[in-house]
Amino acid sequence: MSEFKTIPITLVTGYLGSGKTTLLNHILNNTKGYKCAVIVNDIGEVNIDAELIEKGGIVNKREESLVALQNGCICCTLRQDLIEQIHDIVKQRKFDHIIIEASGICEPIPIAQTINFLTQSFEQQGMPIYCKLDAIVSVVDTLRMVQEFGCGDELVKQEIGEDDIENLVIQQIEFCDILVMNKVSEVSPEELSRVKKIIRNLQPKAKLIETDYSNVDLKEILDTNLFDMENVLTSAGWFQEIEKDMEENDLDEHEHCHDHDEECHCHHEDGEECHCHDHNEHHHGHHHDHEHCHCHEHGETEEYGIGTFVYYRRKPFDRLKFEDWANKDYGKQIIRTKGLVYFTNDNKMSYIYEQAGRQRVLTENGPWYATLPRHQIEQLLLNDEKFRKDWDEVYGDRMIKLVFIGQKIDKKKIIEELDKI
Repeated sequence: MSEFKTIPITLVTGYLGSGKTTLLNHILNNTKGYKCAVIVNDIGEVNIDAELIEKGGIVNKREESLVALQNGCICCTLRQDLIEQIHDIVKQRKFDHIIIEASGICEPIPIAQTINFLTQSFEQQGMPIYCKLDAIVSVVDTLRMVQEFGCGDELVKQEIGEDDIENLVIQQIEFCDILVMNKVSEVSPEELSRVKKIIRNLQPKAKLIETDYSNVDLKEILDTNLFDMENVLTSAGWFQEIEKDMEENDLDEHEHCHDHDEECHCHHEDGEECHCHDHNEHHHGHHHDHEHCHCHEHGETEEYGIGTFVYYRRKPFDRLKFEDWANKDYGKQIIRTKGLVYFTNDNKMSYIYEQAGRQRVLTENGPWYATLPRHQIEQLLLNDEKFRKDWDEVYGDRMIKLVFIGQKIDKKKIIEELDKI
């Protein structure tokens, strides 16, 4: 058998707007000899994250080092696609590492089980282990924890329901090997301390890294060999308390429990099935039940009431009107917005607009290709299929393309408001 090497996989999770793509860009810009393949799973009809990564010239899609999985979730509806893409990357034998960026509403457990199942299938067939999950990295938006989750207090209140956003954030924090606390300089030391205390209550064992702009030393998150399914399943704070309580009872009653998995928490490790909720199915149980995943399918509202849609048009926005609109508070109706915009007063420049909760950022993204000399445009039209598809004879490649993610979104109202800008 020819030589092989086990390719480590890093899974990057975290809530919408936490800084996962920024972390991915940082990794790819500082690979120090690593050859990284990237799988991006953004929700919605348009995979904005993959487009931004490719547009930045960091990875070359033509060399198949960037794979965009969309219109579904890799923890459920796209699990087979994920397995196939990992297989394809492994077969190329030209990458040292695979990085998977999960969507902001993915629960990490089913994804880990999928990768674990793939590794186990190699073993069961007597094959070399071509890939393995090296670590799960969860990115936490510290500023958002302060602004929207009461410095984390909202994550430990008693009345959290299975459908609440807080439950999703909790699971992303609980199930990881490395916690990256992002945007720490944007909160006060007192606020940081409060958030850190809550996070440590939820996840006492994971490596904790504090940073800004997702700037992390690669040695801290790549080739760590930290992932172990059993360890990560039992590392959450609530499980530690159960074990502690059971140990105290054992000492008092001289009884010993040897099967914590069955008595203390629910999970399945075979990777064979992932039981997702149907719209009409009613499920009652503890909000830490790991027998199912909460995700969306084809952009429709699902477990957490999260829906997504794309606003698209060619005509530019009036910048002042857009800024007035962007400053409106939609609460959880608009959790995350990301995409491309341009304005009537500067139609040569494209901008990236990002909103995560109360945070809003508008940054220059470079001139539109439509500003190039005509002969260069004609070459692009001749040689680039994607460019040709996006091209309009009136607007060129200029466009507004915004992906909205939120809870119980009033899509009609938002479209009507944007149409007036």
